[in-house]
Amino acid sequence: MNWKNEWKPLFWIVFVFSGCFFLPVELERVQGAIMESLHLVKWYAREHVLLCLIPAFFIAGAVAVFVSQAAVMKYLGPKANKALAYGVASVSGTILAVCSCTILPLFAGIYRMGAGLGPACAFLYSGPAINILAIVLTARILGPEMGIARAVGAIVFAVVIGLAMHFFFRHEEEEKAAAAVSMMSEEEVVRPLWQTALYFTSMVGILVFANWGKTDTPSGLWHDIYTAKWIITSVFSVALALMLATWFRLGFVRIFLASLPALLLAIIQPQQPALAFTFGIIGLSTLSNLKSTRDGEMGEWFNESWDFAKKILPLLLIGVLIAGLLLGRPGHEGLIPSEWVVSLVGGNSVFANLFASVFGAFMYFATLTEVPILQGLMGAGMGKGPALALLLAGPALSLPNMLVIRSVMGNKKTAVFVLLVMVMATISGLIYGTLF
Repeated sequence: MNWKNEWKPLFWIVFVFSGCFFLPVELERVQGAIMESLHLVKWYAREHVLLCLIPAFFIAGAVAVFVSQAAVMKYLGPKANKALAYGVASVSGTILAVCSCTILPLFAGIYRMGAGLGPACAFLYSGPAINILAIVLTARILGPEMGIARAVGAIVFAVVIGLAMHFFFRHEEEEKAAAAVSMMSEEEVVRPLWQTALYFTSMVGILVFANWGKTDTPSGLWHDIYTAKWIITSVFSVALALMLATWFRLGFVRIFLASLPALLLAIIQPQQPALAFTFGIIGLSTLSNLKSTRDGEMGEWFNESWDFAKKILPLLLIGVLIAGLLLGRPGHEGLIPSEWVVSLVGGNSVFANLFASVFGAFMYFATLTEVPILQGLMGAGMGKGPALALLLAGPALSLPNMLVIRSVMGNKKTAVFVLLVMVMATISGLIYGTLF
């Protein structure tokens, strides 16, 4: 046996064993932190996996199957028009309204199809950061200047981070572009572009409105949309069903049978819309795996979606468990006491802004939850600069998010992306804190 090769596994065995041996499970804070991690992962599974991630997996799978590599390279590739590529990527979050985890399958889909690193990273940042609902809520609760600063900062961040990533890894991007061009072949156009566009619009509509957040006011446009969210989601679902029946030639009978359980549950249990939504997903998955559809476009769509799910979902759940253990849920504590956080983000020092950026980057924020959390922190003494730094770093990053990005881009690119977000958030917080 060559012991030189065995030192590393021996070290990890001893390290893990020592951690288990001396684990202070008798401490109340440790017990509470373990419960917080379980509570957070339970909440995440209930609120985000069914309504957010699964539709996102299907959209990402559809990108891989129904969007040609030539189209991705033309509009988002390393050689694409920079104004168009970064312009589209930097404002994509205004229509997606997703969190830092839901954007991951979509990012992985376009990146794997040949999108340039810069536009893909701009899309990865902007997706959760430029949520129009969150910006409006920020302006209403934390003040209009904070809302404007968040909106402008997020768009600028997306472009600058994308350009910086492209610059740092430009040689790899050139090689990637050359390899993609040499491997690309002429693809047969199965259906017109407008049909593909409507098909994706229906799925994005389902994703957005199924997750439309409740507002703090009992009236107004946002509240009216929230009240009708499941009706709007149903309209998009019916539109998708009609497209699958006609343009994808699945037939009305099979579509009706696949959607019948969801339809019956929507009628019998209208107060549990997520149940009908779940059976709708099951019906679509079953339809994709029928013997007559398994080898066609539908089978490819399901296979690609499943591939994204099995690669991304385990990493996300592990990351949520760790984040819950360390930081707890919003309003609850993990291993790190909340008073430590508040004491470190007062004023407008470089350290306060940097700490807010790092804390925000590792903590998991569901869509719209960052605003009330910040309201509480600012009430406890958090400075305006660190508050903006957290707003610009927090929604776009999280520990689960980083684990998945690493599996897609690798260690070096992930580290540079995360550092760019933290550094820019820190600088923005310093500037904002000085001005206001």
